[in-house]
Amino acid sequence: MPTERRESLPALLRRVRACQMCAAHLPLGPRPVLQAARGARILLASQAPGRKVHDTGIPFNDASGERLRDWLDVSREQFYDPQLFAILPMGFCYPGKGTSGDLPPRPECAPAWRAPLLARLPRLELTLVIGQYALAWHLPDAPRNLTEAVRGWRAALDGAGPHTLALPHPSPRNNGWFKHNPWFADEVLPSLRAHVAQLLQR
Repeated sequence: MPTERRESLPALLRRVRACQMCAAHLPLGPRPVLQAARGARILLASQAPGRKVHDTGIPFNDASGERLRDWLDVSREQFYDPQLFAILPMGFCYPGKGTSGDLPPRPECAPAWRAPLLARLPRLELTLVIGQYALAWHLPDAPRNLTEAVRGWRAALDGAGPHTLALPHPSPRNNGWFKHNPWFADEVLPSLRAHVAQLLQR
């Protein structure tokens, strides 16, 4: 059996955090930011770290994270418990600034690391897909229009798990979307919070 198949999750995480694959393309250099443990029940599949997350090395340690924790109705202590939440962005390093917001996740990252990491998270019961890049990977048959994908929330949470639910990005840049889609706060968030609370109480 190849060494990679026998590798433990902690050993794999050490290799990921030492990754230099995209060093030549990263303006601030590599600093993979992720969180995972074998007992994690909820996966946050996001896009890529922003500058503040890169500086601190803490995932979602920014305004987006504050909003996301409010959506889920969880404390920082719960959110940063890797036995509860795995946080695996599509790109683990800050990609740099583009003309409007940050650049997309580096394309090398997900093909290299995503499958082996997910294979070592056997207890996931809910995957929250945040943004277009995560949507394309985790829900390839969902509508490419993010609003339409989020509108499928009822079917996504229905029946036996595991469940995969598309979410808009919690960034303040999306405030216009939230204003024009009040059904998200009125309908989706109460059900999402109830589902998360049920998982975390087990």
